[in-house]
Amino acid sequence: MNWSKQHWINRIAAAGRRKPADLVITNGKIVDVFNLEIMEGDIAIVDGMIVGIGGSYEGERVIDAEGRYIAPSFIDTHVHIESAMVTPAEFARVVLPHGVTTVITDPHEIANVVGTAGIQYMLDASENLPLDVYIMLPSCVPCTPFEHAGAKLDAGSLEPFYAHPRVLGLAEVMDYPSVRRGDDDMVDKLLSSHRNGRMIDGHGAGLDEEAINVYRAVGIRNDHECVTAEEARVRLRRGMYVMLREGSVAKDVEALIPAVTASNARRCVFCTDDKHLDELLHEGSVDHNARLAIRCGLDPLQAIQMASLNAAECFGLHTKGAIAPGYEADFLLLDNLHDLTIAQVYKAGNRVGDNGQYTGPQLHSAVIPSQLMKTVHLPDITERDLQIELGNQERHCHIIGINPNSLITTHLVEAVDIENGYFRSSVEKDQLKIAVFERHHHTGCVGLGIVKGFGIQSGAIASTVAHDSHNLVVAGSNDRDMLTAIQALRQMEGGLVVTSGGKVLAAIELPLAGLMAINGYTKVLEDMEQLNEALARIGASQEFNPFVTLSFLCLPVIPELKLTDMGLFDFSSFTHIPVSAK
Repeated sequence: MNWSKQHWINRIAAAGRRKPADLVITNGKIVDVFNLEIMEGDIAIVDGMIVGIGGSYEGERVIDAEGRYIAPSFIDTHVHIESAMVTPAEFARVVLPHGVTTVITDPHEIANVVGTAGIQYMLDASENLPLDVYIMLPSCVPCTPFEHAGAKLDAGSLEPFYAHPRVLGLAEVMDYPSVRRGDDDMVDKLLSSHRNGRMIDGHGAGLDEEAINVYRAVGIRNDHECVTAEEARVRLRRGMYVMLREGSVAKDVEALIPAVTASNARRCVFCTDDKHLDELLHEGSVDHNARLAIRCGLDPLQAIQMASLNAAECFGLHTKGAIAPGYEADFLLLDNLHDLTIAQVYKAGNRVGDNGQYTGPQLHSAVIPSQLMKTVHLPDITERDLQIELGNQERHCHIIGINPNSLITTHLVEAVDIENGYFRSSVEKDQLKIAVFERHHHTGCVGLGIVKGFGIQSGAIASTVAHDSHNLVVAGSNDRDMLTAIQALRQMEGGLVVTSGGKVLAAIELPLAGLMAINGYTKVLEDMEQLNEALARIGASQEFNPFVTLSFLCLPVIPELKLTDMGLFDFSSFTHIPVSAK
């Protein structure tokens, strides 16, 4: 913030009780995240900054906390706003009532579709919101060389963005083989971030101790991909911050809490990564992570510390994360600590949330550049494009096995049904056909595979949200419904769709890069509820979110077996493999 000399004089005078503060919060129990204690006293605020705590202060305005706990607001340390399927302004309206006033976002979803134009849009669209949105620049566009994305970003493409005050560094480095080999393009990106004095996020899915050593050697300082307590300990021993993630698919907090101790908790933070709109609204954001950690036995004050001070320090946000002089007046009024029931949310001393409702200023979505629209480019697709040729003999195939609420799949080998020499989906065996169509450059590339675990009894589901290259992915029990779904997405210019009997049962239109709606979040929520009803009608599993799971079946940097537009991908060998296991 660029404060004038008079601003500083006003703050000094109010801190010394020589003039009234702009705002004083009285009758509250202050959560001290430095010492994990509760203290009592007033909070004095000037120009959106805390200038004094304790004792008694005079203020132009006074708010009675009515005995509630006053805690620093929360910070989501790693989130993809696009995964909520709404614009940054609508996203702010959703998460602010949940106590999240700052997010660190990686716009690599939209960047994989439209490149630097997507990054610029996310910066422009998050300007002047009551939610502080910081950007980590996408490090892997495309994610790997084993798929086709809509853009390719090298170090030179990213360099100009470091001049922006809300750009904090380089986002999750997920192409570990390129780091290990010291590939020029990857090293250039790492060096560029270091030369600009910025930080680098990690993505250590499935990496062993030696690989984490390599990451640390090049300055990668955190990881959100731990799925076991031991993986978390490996990273903590090497000086990394561990992000305890709880999203729509990856739900890791319960598994990781045993790794958090009084000795290492200061290196632990929370993130959501990818979370759908309905879960953000009804379940929460980082506030949900903290509640879950408390239910798992973590001290409530420590959970609040992880969600605030630790997160701020992880990203060098020195004026965030605490109720103390010199810190921003971003705080919560909590009815109790164990449930973290949020009564009110304040941003820079202004109330933006009240009992779960957004109460801040009216928000308007930014103008959307034309190049971010009409991004679904597909050739004519017929049933022939969906055929997996296997021959007429009994055949075993490599199958993607879904693990509910996990990004990690299981590499299965099972006997499959064959009809006229081609694979035939079997609802009895829960073996469905899955296909990924390149949708950016009319390449005609299509990857075909078999997936087990959706439980779908009839119909198909399809999406243009397909991490991270965001091609079109479709899975179904029959080719007719798969083709119906593909055609619907082509007409909608992107979105999510459920089909059955050759008809569209429900859909969400996502015309902004095929990833986000241009409607308000309430309309998206209505469509999502209809989509969930349609999923139940076709028999899809209710144990997990089928669409979020479908989107991550395309991400080759997560173990064990995935599908890209170039074919079936085996994480262990980091190569494509045939569907037939012979």
